[in-house]
Amino acid sequence: MYKLLQVMAAAALFAAGAMAHASESDESQPDRDSLAHVTPEQLKNGDDSQFRFLGYFFTRGEATNIAPTNDLLQGRVVGRLFGPNTTNTAQGTSWLFEQRLIPFIVFEPKILDKLARLRVSFEINFTWGDTSYGVGGNFGGGLSGRSINLVTQNVEAEFSLPRRWYLNVGLQRIWDNVRDPYRTFFSTMALTGTRLAFWGTDAVGISAHGALFGQLFRVGAYDLYHNKIQEDDHVLLFEALTDRDIRDGWHVGGSVRYLRDTSSGAGGVSVLGQGPDSTLADYNGVFRFPFQGAKYHAHLAWLGLDSSYNPEFTAGRFGASAYAVLCLGQLSVLQDGHYGRAAEVLGLAADARVGWRYGRTRNDVVTGEVIYTTGDSNGTSDGRYTGVITGNTYGAPASVFTTSGAYLLMSHSNAVNRFYSAVPDISNQGYGLLAGTLNASYDLVRNKLTAKIGTAIGNSNIAPPQGGHFIGIEGNAMLAWRIRVFLTAEIHAAYLKLGDFYDSPREQPAALSTAAMAGAAGPGGRPQNPWTTFVDLKWLMF
Repeated sequence: MYKLLQVMAAAALFAAGAMAHASESDESQPDRDSLAHVTPEQLKNGDDSQFRFLGYFFTRGEATNIAPTNDLLQGRVVGRLFGPNTTNTAQGTSWLFEQRLIPFIVFEPKILDKLARLRVSFEINFTWGDTSYGVGGNFGGGLSGRSINLVTQNVEAEFSLPRRWYLNVGLQRIWDNVRDPYRTFFSTMALTGTRLAFWGTDAVGISAHGALFGQLFRVGAYDLYHNKIQEDDHVLLFEALTDRDIRDGWHVGGSVRYLRDTSSGAGGVSVLGQGPDSTLADYNGVFRFPFQGAKYHAHLAWLGLDSSYNPEFTAGRFGASAYAVLCLGQLSVLQDGHYGRAAEVLGLAADARVGWRYGRTRNDVVTGEVIYTTGDSNGTSDGRYTGVITGNTYGAPASVFTTSGAYLLMSHSNAVNRFYSAVPDISNQGYGLLAGTLNASYDLVRNKLTAKIGTAIGNSNIAPPQGGHFIGIEGNAMLAWRIRVFLTAEIHAAYLKLGDFYDSPREQPAALSTAAMAGAAGPGGRPQNPWTTFVDLKWLMF
């Protein structure tokens, strides 16, 4: 069966080649709030051109007590707070400015009469004052600049098929949502489907999407890592998603994904590698399978159900969304020349979000959310892993659950080079998670000035060695001013009070030492409570 799938995928990729990013938190699409005062004349820019340009500019200044202790990681820090990325809290205050530009170019030649179009997007990210005259992504803000720092995000060709279907070929967005990521608001993508909690990144492959008999469909095949072309050491992902509008905007959908990993961790992110037994797993806060470098094969699947009703409060006062995903699979390790079963995977993730629009605008809302994932108390010692697995096992990051409203307990989207939190992945290192958020916002000036306050609380279903279940409780606030259409300035603040989860030496910064990893108490003890304040400027241009 695999050989057939492999041949089919290879044939499709070859045919597509003959015819022709999200970063960790891509917000290069417009926010619905910014459309309140748009006139038709303002949207006509570029109508007569074969080229269309969009750009997303984002810059922010932050003051915080969080900083990496490794000088090499000053430029880009991803993953778990207090983890191997060396992030720690201190008595003093760290401050920085960082900047992002995502240029997005669409070429639709008139000679093809809308049959095909090419999309290309890049990222230029840096911290103010970091380096100059260098090479590498996420650097280049030093005096004189002059750095080679253009980061490829998307390079894909799209072909129009009969009955309003589309075929996408190349490096494209792979988001866990049936909707077209190039024609849908980012907020819609992040509040429906499975909320980018499992896949929210870019990958090379071929996909097709459209509607049939009133039902939305999306199918895709992606080559996540293709190592030695003469060997079977690749990571392949296949997906099929669907969604239907049942009545009055109530949507019900489902998804099936299958991943085949025969890479044994080859390829991946820099020296971290990738996969279930990689250093990347530790960085991203996911469960690391203890294979001690042995060759392995992994067959993983995700079966999901999701539902939503007016999640953005555009069609009424009540809104809700929910999903449930079953993770299952098998991992085998090479022993005596044969691959023997090492662990069975069976985990569950569920999320529910509800809200009420009490005021005049869609920003006058109160929302509450609960997320739950199963955990595992003994790793794979019993031959089973009962936690969940997400795309963060394979990318940095490859899933971006950023719409909970939390800033420090769980990840927030307003980031450039530093994308970390106490729980950056819903698996919570395999311990499992029970977390809740409550957020309330109000337009002080209608569609112009919005205030928001929120709280988030997290509990680990399995306590780490010598630690407790309680991860922490967060309070946060935000004030946003929409200066003009698609131009917004914001100020944010958040504080996280850590719980007894961090009494465990494994969850403290001292866990980087061999003694602490073995279970001995480190000299640092529980880290100080993290806090952050920052201002930012967002500008979507087109």
